[in-house]
Amino acid sequence: MATTDRNPRQATALALAHALSAAERGLAVIPLSRTKLPALRSPHRDDPTAPPCHGDCGRPGHGVYDASTDPARIRELFAAAPWSTGYGIACGLPPHHLIGVDLDTKSGTDSATALRELALRHLFTIPPTVVVLTPSGGRHLWLTGPPHVVVPNSAGRLAPGIDIRGAGGYLVGPGSRTDHGVYATAPGTAHLVPAPCPRALLRLLLPPPRAPRSTSPTAGGAHGRGLVQFVLAAHQGQRNTRLYWAACRAYEDGIGDALSDALVDAAVHTGLTPREARSTLASAARMTHPQRSPHPGLPHPDPDPDKPL
Repeated sequence: MATTDRNPRQATALALAHALSAAERGLAVIPLSRTKLPALRSPHRDDPTAPPCHGDCGRPGHGVYDASTDPARIRELFAAAPWSTGYGIACGLPPHHLIGVDLDTKSGTDSATALRELALRHLFTIPPTVVVLTPSGGRHLWLTGPPHVVVPNSAGRLAPGIDIRGAGGYLVGPGSRTDHGVYATAPGTAHLVPAPCPRALLRLLLPPPRAPRSTSPTAGGAHGRGLVQFVLAAHQGQRNTRLYWAACRAYEDGIGDALSDALVDAAVHTGLTPREARSTLASAARMTHPQRSPHPGLPHPDPDPDKPL
């Protein structure tokens, strides 16, 4: 049954209170609307030519990339979206590196049985952990992953009805109100902390290794390998700027074209999409070789101050 709050301000205040409580536990949050989507729209929505932006512009409206544990920042986000009735919890961020296992019940799927069969087949058990009950009768299992392991989002890849929320994704937080009802922590799990993801399950969540490319990933020798490692070491919030800096150095040294595939692979490993990575490389190429650009001299992002060892 859909929720119908007579006092929208009260619903927003409750969502903010729940979000601040989650932030105290180290969980980065964003405001959500009743549709479970981020409440703040992209500031670039009216500019289809705008390059990919994950909040580097400093304005809110970048979905999960706005997520924060800072109470002042969270209050600012909710103040900018007074229609919010819920909050999302960003996955993949420190200190928890949260992984969400979404057991859906829509379309008649029995996702709980499917997970049990996977556990029996691959010899793992789900430890006691936080469980959030969804209005549709599903469940969200909260698990934690090891640092520096990027778990991608997926829908139905493990089994029908099992979706995974990983890096770049978010879970609807308990206490959130939506058009279909309220999300609530399952009895007996509110006091728990997210449990470590079993290793056997973690292996299933990771994408298969990429086949090696015909081009050498070490173009430019040690210098090229250093630039690739520089990109691989990027954390969320610095991935695009690190890739841009490394690509500029590569093009300046004459190895940009030869190293481009390896740089794209490294950026994808950190969480960027191939399209975003290649767009950043194209920007670096135009900046270092103005003759490639119809608009030489346009400003570009400041390079990351860190440099590869």
